[in-house]
Amino acid sequence: MTAQRQYEKGFLALSQGGICASTVWYRTGSEIMSNHIIDLPGISNARDLGGYAVGDRKVQSGALLRSARLDQAQSAAIARLVREYRVQTVVDFRMTEERQGMPDPEIPCADSLFLPVTDMRDLMSANPALQKMLGGSPEEALAESRKMMTMYTDPRTDRIAMFQQMCEYGMVNPDIYLGFLFSERGKQAYRAFFQALLSIQESRAILWHCTDGKDRTGCAAMLVLFALGASRETVMQDYLMTNEVNAQKLNAIREQAAFHRMEKEKQEMLLFLSGGASEAFMSRAIDTLLERYGSAENYLEQELGIGAAEREALRARFLEKSTSA
Repeated sequence: MTAQRQYEKGFLALSQGGICASTVWYRTGSEIMSNHIIDLPGISNARDLGGYAVGDRKVQSGALLRSARLDQAQSAAIARLVREYRVQTVVDFRMTEERQGMPDPEIPCADSLFLPVTDMRDLMSANPALQKMLGGSPEEALAESRKMMTMYTDPRTDRIAMFQQMCEYGMVNPDIYLGFLFSERGKQAYRAFFQALLSIQESRAILWHCTDGKDRTGCAAMLVLFALGASRETVMQDYLMTNEVNAQKLNAIREQAAFHRMEKEKQEMLLFLSGGASEAFMSRAIDTLLERYGSAENYLEQELGIGAAEREALRARFLEKSTSA
């Protein structure tokens, strides 16, 4: 069975409502996954974009790294990032609330950039019903929402109960990536991210991350791959690989959802909030981007300042040298 067929079979199983532990959600194929997964003890969902096809060339290995939070990184992981990958820049896309209590460790010889793609004020302004439900003044509602976010990122929290509350408050919706890509804060973060990419020296690497390493990080990877000239299929393959990485955890969450007799739509939202990637969410983001700008290249140029010259510079730096000369 081809990797693409494995993926299609996994997605069909979920879309038909299968939630048993044996169901594999959005499989991408272990052979493909093994070419991109990085073993960094204490850092989950760590991957290398190297090896993806872009026309008759491939993305250079060891230069474009993505991951989840870094605060639990073991010394072996940090040593590998320094010695093997020679990381030059670490980009943190998280909100201030997420960074509190989970700060990035120091990576020797690497610059650190804090580029929040969104914050609680953005979420509040995008959802007035949330502020009304939280009650009190806008400042009190903001403080309460920040408290909820801090609790949700705590591994000791009962995620099922917290998820139910977040659904009631309207904190989860399929347009979440649109806020990342089209809000002023999101565009500012990704604009600075691309400037960092353009400054990465030969034989050095950049690592970007958020909390789960799939949403803000996934949108960044999507933009990078499009800038390099990758196909939409490749972009989606990279995005959905998170589900293969987190398969064991997602299967456990699926069992919990079944135990609580959670309705299908909420099950999918819970999987998303628990570390799963949603093809529907990313497809909506890409479709909306194409509808508004006509192409990914137009978005990159008009909103992030990455025109033809900058894209060519990125390809020269991050694609393997062409063998056809």
